Amino acid sequence: MKRTVAILALLAALLGVGGAGAWYLAARSRTLPPGFASGNGRIEATQVDVATKAAGRVLDVRAEEGDFVQAGQIVAQMDVEETAAALRTADAQAAQARQSRDTATHVVEQRKGELDLAAKELERQETLVAKGFATEQKVDQYRTTKLTAAAALAAAQSSLAASESAIRAAEAEVDRLKRLVADGTLVAPKSGRVIYRLAEPGEVLAAGGKVLTLIDLSDVYMTIFLPASQAGTLALGAEARLLLEPLPDRAVPANVSFVSARGQFTPKQVETQSERDRMMFRVKLRIARTLVEKYLEHVKTGVTGVGYVRLDPKAEWPSWLTSDLVDEARR
Repeated sequence: MKRTVAILALLAALLGVGGAGAWYLAARSRTLPPGFASGNGRIEATQVDVATKAAGRVLDVRAEEGDFVQAGQIVAQMDVEETAAALRTADAQAAQARQSRDTATHVVEQRKGELDLAAKELERQETLVAKGFATEQKVDQYRTTKLTAAAALAAAQSSLAASESAIRAAEAEVDRLKRLVADGTLVAPKSGRVIYRLAEPGEVLAAGGKVLTLIDLSDVYMTIFLPASQAGTLALGAEARLLLEPLPDRAVPANVSFVSARGQFTPKQVETQSERDRMMFRVKLRIARTLVEKYLEHVKTGVTGVGYVRLDPKAEWPSWLTSDLVDEARR
């Protein structure tokens, strides 16, 4: 019985591999006219991490693996109660600094009045001395009074400047703490699908601790590898077509967005030893953002397929690579 089950399992596995291999061979066996090149690959997308800015405890995670989230959507919440308490203290200190500034302003006005009065009294005494109705001693007293009033004004003005500096420092601290409180609410920087949930409520994370990893479905591409003879003639922006395993009869339009400047060996997916021994160049075929956004809910990474690129811009696409999605991609 066990031997029978083992044989059946082996047959099922062989049938699965054979089915995928048959699809790949069928796609590659179609006649590709001159001016084109092809390579096998898989659909990929840019990964984006949602991470904490400051150390703290995770309060809530509002997304599961596989969920689709929109840019700006709240996906997690950190515990910021301690920071919020510090923010309230900083707000109170800023208010106190503003009150001190108002008091210092009144003192400056008072000292200006005292200095003005002392200056006028000194001027009157100097006039009386010139006419012989006052003594030099009296003039010296008022001169001293004026100097004292001037010093008091300078001290009051320094106190006012210090109050202004204290206000700026307090307001800067308030702004910093507000940002920390706001940063405790983690939002999705891009629209995409959650592929990893890396933290759970109650966990304490260091600064930069990852909570979720998304794939940015607005940046979807296939990577293929081409030999130098083909990669060297390939222009950035050249037209491409993708035939995916789930949709073998519907070509998806794309464009060449990157050609590696350095050669590298092809990955293990390339079947033959002779192909692996040749130096190959990595090429990215990016699907138009407008097309991806229209079919965003259906886009999945990891799907295998074959990418075709047009080396000669004058070459005509074969009928089996014409696509009804080209116009949608250009809109």
